[in-house]
Amino acid sequence: MRALSSLSQRPRRQHGMTLLEILVALSIMAISLGMIYRATGSNARSVGDLDRYQYAVQLAQSIMDSRDSVYESGWNESGQSNGYQWSVQSAPFKTGVDESPNIPVLHEVHISVNWAEGDRPRVFELTTLRAQRRPPDPAENVVPAG
Repeated sequence: MRALSSLSQRPRRQHGMTLLEILVALSIMAISLGMIYRATGSNARSVGDLDRYQYAVQLAQSIMDSRDSVYESGWNESGQSNGYQWSVQSAPFKTGVDESPNIPVLHEVHISVNWAEGDRPRVFELTTLRAQRRPPDPAENVVPAG
């Protein structure tokens, strides 16, 4: 009988995991997957935001490159392109240098590009200086007779 009682006293070997261990493992896995999903989603959103921002920068640069100088009356224009609204304003820029025929008058040119990302309004602004276009010299426009 003694042999029988010693067998019943031996601890049983556990085969597998308890229910509590499984629940803890599933909870950790769910939290990890949620964090990965959130990081991936925000990265995809950031790529889309970057593409829209890059388009706005290229649009502003394209508008700026369309003119190498500004008329004396200034440059005030606005428009729309693919859901982006843009506007251009210019004003004479004071350099502090006395006027001279060899020094062009400068205009500060400000370009603003606006667009919406969801319900958030976004804006990109570009400011630079452009020379004022000189009026044509009447002596250069003389057509020879003959």
